Amino acid sequence: MNFIPYGRQSIDRSDIEAVEKTLLSDFLTTGPEIEAFEREMAAYCGAGYAVAVSSGTAALHLASLALLEPGSTVITTPNSFVATSNALLYAGARPLFADIGRDGNIDLDLCEKLLRENPEIRVLYAVHFSGNPVDQERLAGIREKYAVTVLEDCAHSLGASDGDIRAGSCQNSDVSIFSFHPVKNMTTGEGGMVTTNDPEIAEKIRLLRNHGIVKTPEMKPWEYEMRELGFNYRITDLQCSLGRSQLKKLDSFTGRRRELARRYDDAFSGHPYIRPLYRYDGRSSYHLYVVLVDFQKIGIKREALFGEMKKRGIGLQVHYIPINKQPYYRKLGYGGEYTPVMDDYYRQCVSLPLYPALRNDEQEYVIRSLMEVLNG
Repeated sequence: MNFIPYGRQSIDRSDIEAVEKTLLSDFLTTGPEIEAFEREMAAYCGAGYAVAVSSGTAALHLASLALLEPGSTVITTPNSFVATSNALLYAGARPLFADIGRDGNIDLDLCEKLLRENPEIRVLYAVHFSGNPVDQERLAGIREKYAVTVLEDCAHSLGASDGDIRAGSCQNSDVSIFSFHPVKNMTTGEGGMVTTNDPEIAEKIRLLRNHGIVKTPEMKPWEYEMRELGFNYRITDLQCSLGRSQLKKLDSFTGRRRELARRYDDAFSGHPYIRPLYRYDGRSSYHLYVVLVDFQKIGIKREALFGEMKKRGIGLQVHYIPINKQPYYRKLGYGGEYTPVMDDYYRQCVSLPLYPALRNDEQEYVIRSLMEVLNG
């Protein structure tokens, strides 16, 4: 059996043919595939506008520049990849790390408490951790009550929905962002997307992704104007042709991820020391399948589990080391926040292999191996 990683891309002949077609076309970048991908993503998510960029981090950076004033304080979660809060620093803002709930998402009750007690704070960055959307009804209430600007980090949740509200629709937020890294639910190699229902935000992000440069029909053939200090955050037509091909299969990818998640749930049902982060309810797109392991009661260290599973050809991962405990953030004065749920979660979390091409027999091998190692 080949090595089983925690996540990987699913590429088939149709993806290869889509990229090959673009390779043989007149445009490798700044061409028609980009606009087509943006239209299709906006339609899929139910958003008014979509802007494709070079990575999920670029999406976060540009969205932050469009939303934030320098010096702003932004409530966000420690349970994410560092890019979420790094984007705040790029924009001259300051993250305020709030604890998470038992499902791994930011605790919206705590967010409301912070907004109520600190009237100067009016921005919230909410991450849909592992593919599980934040509670949209609760988010809508907070946004309306406190006139808060909201970014939804949907890097994990493309294909997820809370009721009839799809991740990325921006029904209860100002912008949403996506990542198309190979381990995500669909891929463009690297790449990202911003969705919004605000045409001004969309236009600003389009401007900033291309050096802040504008070229209009009224200008001389060689003329262009740099109107903002922008960046080279453009995505290529090659990437977008892959993205368009992947998007056609996204619902089947999501369906398979959910099927695998249900099988994991069944395997761990009733186990005294292993439990899913949350039980299956049809909302999550399951970018990750996270279990919580009571290592203290089992009497094994997490490092030992990783080592033994690797010997069996299985890759595990931890999502995430708390951002506020990272050395760089400690240098900025973070690390002492009262986040007992996050701290408890981090001591126990393990991400198991989950991707559409994972076969049932491979998943059974992962489950059997995990039980053998943890049961000694």
